[in-house]
Amino acid sequence: MSETGGDIDITTIVVSWNTRDLLARCLASVERELEASGLRGEIVVVDNASTDGTAKMVRERFPAASLVALEENRGFAAANNLALARARGAAVLLLNPDAELLPGALDALWRALHAAPHVGMAGALLLNPDGTVQSAGYRFPGLTQVLLDFFPIHPRLVGSRLNGRISPGDGLSPVAIDHPLGACMLVRREVVDTVGGMDEGYFLYSEEIDWCRRIARVGWTIVTAPAARVIHHGGQSTSQVPDAMFLQLHRSRARYFRRYHSPRFVRAVALAARAAAVVETLRGEPRASALREVAGIYAVAEAADA
Repeated sequence: MSETGGDIDITTIVVSWNTRDLLARCLASVERELEASGLRGEIVVVDNASTDGTAKMVRERFPAASLVALEENRGFAAANNLALARARGAAVLLLNPDAELLPGALDALWRALHAAPHVGMAGALLLNPDGTVQSAGYRFPGLTQVLLDFFPIHPRLVGSRLNGRISPGDGLSPVAIDHPLGACMLVRREVVDTVGGMDEGYFLYSEEIDWCRRIARVGWTIVTAPAARVIHHGGQSTSQVPDAMFLQLHRSRARYFRRYHSPRFVRAVALAARAAAVVETLRGEPRASALREVAGIYAVAEAADA
């Protein structure tokens, strides 16, 4: 990791793939928030081989940002690690290109991160474009969350504490969580230097959950800062290839479950995936084919642990 620059408070890292227009809004919000907060910052953009003119836009409209234009899509974890290696800030803000900081968000994140010396990461309250709450934070995934994912009985259950969702509380005070959504995470530099970067074995998805487990294991507290409000358009990169990303999601989950859970847990997930595939096939649902492939992913994970 690079040495922390004494004159830099926050390094903002944005990894982008074919989200040029949203990225422009994201970077403009970061520049605005840095100026409003008085925090000293730098911006690093890593472009994962976009074909929509992203790199050109960054060079022309945000010349102060440091641009790393990759010739191939290296994935979310690897691209963030490249930027982490050159970050000079005392804290690092990992921000999705489809996220937009609302007024006061950066200051609220900074205050939450420094509310106590044991706080190592602060996530934001993510809002949908219509202002409704999207995510305030999560518990680490367990079997209940897996079952509700494969068998979404009712939307209220999917969005409940039973499914690992955490309430924003009074909307102002930091709330302890297991992990935020990776769209917005402010991390102390000391944490990065202690646990290292993200596991590049995850191309996309679950890398932030894995990272947070490693951070929590060495004693850091992770919080959400509900006063830090961020619009998250959600899935703007992944929606370009939805079928491939659905399978990638479960490849990443299989890797995560094998690492942090027992072979019995992995076996239970594999059985649930097979059952879900059978149910959707009998119902004639379009996602039956994809679920059969997902069941195959977990079958491989189960066999590896046998």
